[in-house]
Amino acid sequence: MDAAVIIVGAGPSGLTLAAELRLAGIDTIVVERLEKPSGESRGLGFTARTMELFDQRGLLPEFGDAQISPHGHFGGINFDYRVLEGAHFGLRGVPQARIERILEDWATRLGADVRRGVELTGLDDDGTAVTAHVTGPDGAAALRAPWLVACDGGRSTARRLAGFAFPGTEATMEMYLADVAGPDLRPRPLGERLPNGMVMSAPLGDGYHRVIVCPRGVPARDRRAGPPPFAEVAGAWKHITGEDIGAADARWVSAFGDATRQVTEYRRGRVLIAGDAAHVHLPAGGQGLSTGVQDVMNLGWKLAAEARGWAPPGLLDTYHAERHPVGARLLANTRAQGTLFLGGADVEPLRSVLAGLMAETEVRRHLAGMVSGLDVRYDVGPGDHPLLGMRVPPVGLLAGSGPTSTVELLRDGRGYLLDAADDAALRAAAAPWADRVRTVTAVPRGPGGPLDGTAALLVRPDGHIAWTSPGGGDPAPALARWFGAPAR
Repeated sequence: MDAAVIIVGAGPSGLTLAAELRLAGIDTIVVERLEKPSGESRGLGFTARTMELFDQRGLLPEFGDAQISPHGHFGGINFDYRVLEGAHFGLRGVPQARIERILEDWATRLGADVRRGVELTGLDDDGTAVTAHVTGPDGAAALRAPWLVACDGGRSTARRLAGFAFPGTEATMEMYLADVAGPDLRPRPLGERLPNGMVMSAPLGDGYHRVIVCPRGVPARDRRAGPPPFAEVAGAWKHITGEDIGAADARWVSAFGDATRQVTEYRRGRVLIAGDAAHVHLPAGGQGLSTGVQDVMNLGWKLAAEARGWAPPGLLDTYHAERHPVGARLLANTRAQGTLFLGGADVEPLRSVLAGLMAETEVRRHLAGMVSGLDVRYDVGPGDHPLLGMRVPPVGLLAGSGPTSTVELLRDGRGYLLDAADDAALRAAAAPWADRVRTVTAVPRGPGGPLDGTAALLVRPDGHIAWTSPGGGDPAPALARWFGAPAR
């Protein structure tokens, strides 16, 4: 075997997965067809939940002093995401190219083998391992590993070669995205809806603006051989706004559509799939990159458990069970936002009704939780604790060794059992899993927080709560379900 896991694609999902596997000591090869990063930045940040995930691994400071946006929108209808505790519209002002650079540095520091200029041309899964046929600077080669993960984007070669079904709807329109400097562009951060379409504009710094141009009534094209000329983008902008930006300097230009597709299964044999390779949609609310990172944070520790040999039966199958519904909901909410954003006068009654509904607190909480990713709840087993299956809230803790937090305890990618009641019997029950689960005795710093009344929590490596006390009974079944058989 050349590695325990081969990852196809060095985008945010592939690089994050490589780092997660290396945290667990799993040999990992990443193959990427591009010889160097494209430098393009379709995304400009990530959602609140993805921000938490990066914080769990101690990576957040590397993104610098980017802006957290409390105010966001749903389909262009503005509202304050802080209606949901801990929520916000996300971290903004971090170009995707920088995100990828930070993630690649993280993965390679941990020992991931990232091979650029290597293209996947064939794939064989014999039931015991996967052979990836590739071509690169040294010619054709074959790489073999027990597992392969497709993270190679919306036009995934690995998805096609592995035979994943990818149903959905074709694009109905073509839109443009560009970073331009020169014209006096006024900010349109939530978009401006005009008779001929919708445009957005936001400053990026260094004199550049991000512009998004969505002409109404322009049908989708077949796959382009390359990016559209900027003159085409400027023409669409003028058609919608009447403004001429043809003399602007375009740093880069891209076209995109509103195709909506999702694979029917997130695992086929020894091939798994994540990120844009698993789901494509209209880029509304900056959710695509974030959902891909959340996919692989869910997958990484489970795949590492398989590679290490301690995974309980069915653990890897929970990846599909937990993340496929999240992807389906992503597609539904981006299609809804597309209708609100891009429709003509016929959608104004719908926008009016939704704006009225959003006067209700619970409606705003629901939408904020959906777009931020903070309301994802997994079925982790019996119990009625309000946090069961949810992500662990960020709470400061006081332990015998000093201050820490529910987030800091996840730095090394291991799960933990939080004993907030100094319960010797609980610690003894968890002792047989000490090689996989850290037990920490600590109490929340100050009363009145989300852990009030909670005696203990079992937190998975992805930050989701798998067992609680009181109400959860014996922790051993939950420990065995998520972390395998107890050590002898």
